Amino acid sequence: MMGFNFKKIGPGLLFAGAAIGVSHLVQSTRAGADFGFGLIWALLLVNIFKYPFFQYGPRYAMATGETLLDGYNKLGKGVLILYFVLTCATMFTIQTAVTIVTAGLASSIFGNFISIEVWTIIILIICFLILIIGKYSFLDKLMTCIVITLTISTILAVCFALNATQQSISLKQLAPNAIEFGFLIAFMGWMPAPLDISIWHSLWALEKKKNETTFSVKSSLFDFNVGYLATTILGLGFLALGALVMFQSGANFSEKAGEFSDQLISMYTLSLGDWSYIIIGIAAFTTMFSTTLTTLDASPRAMEKTTSLLFGKRSQLDYLVWIIILTIGTILIFFFLKSEMGLLIKVATVLSFLTAPFYAIINYRLISSKHTPKEWRPSLKLHTLSWLGISFLIGFGIWYLSIL
Repeated sequence: MMGFNFKKIGPGLLFAGAAIGVSHLVQSTRAGADFGFGLIWALLLVNIFKYPFFQYGPRYAMATGETLLDGYNKLGKGVLILYFVLTCATMFTIQTAVTIVTAGLASSIFGNFISIEVWTIIILIICFLILIIGKYSFLDKLMTCIVITLTISTILAVCFALNATQQSISLKQLAPNAIEFGFLIAFMGWMPAPLDISIWHSLWALEKKKNETTFSVKSSLFDFNVGYLATTILGLGFLALGALVMFQSGANFSEKAGEFSDQLISMYTLSLGDWSYIIIGIAAFTTMFSTTLTTLDASPRAMEKTTSLLFGKRSQLDYLVWIIILTIGTILIFFFLKSEMGLLIKVATVLSFLTAPFYAIINYRLISSKHTPKEWRPSLKLHTLSWLGISFLIGFGIWYLSIL
């Protein structure tokens, strides 16, 4: 039997690194803390119904040798222009949301002798240097270590929490009322990730192909499935931690990044023991640092490609320029909304859910079109799942807008 080949793994773990962030550490933990195990149905459903649209990213890239953005351009300039507008409207909010949580955790774990603002700048500078000096190959290797560390530490934390809990565990599923529906939409908006990450994945898959010539359509789908399974398992893990440690505790989370991080870690250590501090700290910080790093890489890659397709300009400085723009924009938004972490996360996640049908429909239309080789178009099962997924995303979006 052939051994497991880590060379076949890469973009899938970058996907996991980008996905396992606010959606897991903040939203999944809140879901467990507020509803116990009652929202497992929402977590599983949204992972199932978003699956095909994420998978179409690496599938299209490896089948055609081009990114989803090239495919969008073939469907019409209007599609690409709409993507450009949506990305400009959301990428700064997304980057700020993930960075503010990372900074809060850094302050809690490494010491609050410097302010959250300074931690934000330090983290962005470190991520910036990693991406500029190390480029994709370094990011690929680093993310493998981070996701493996994160998975092990989270599973250990869940096992210890199960052993330590004194409460009875109920798996009864709940349907949140209209007042709580806003949280449900925010929870599903970034679970396991915003759908535009499928575009990032297509870019990463082609970068992987440059470094690993045997990386094929089949190996890219295997790689994607590994990353996607990891995001689903860890989503359940963080929900379980929230349910086992925080459910019915009577505590309320702060909306401020530093205070939220302190509450998160201290509640775990109070329930599990001081010895668990390092496990929880590693799990939490690696979760958010990996997300901050991958989003800072991916949005500039996507915008560089989009502007080159729209305006016909190509420069090696484009990627660097976009990283600088995104970094500066993130810092400005952070300093403006630093005390409103909860609002920032809610806005970012709800926007991601409401824009999800656009990416779902376009990805499905592209992968089913003449632009994709016939042998790599969706099977009947994937067609059916895609139709159900689009209906699910549109239906919940309309329901949410109707009760605002």
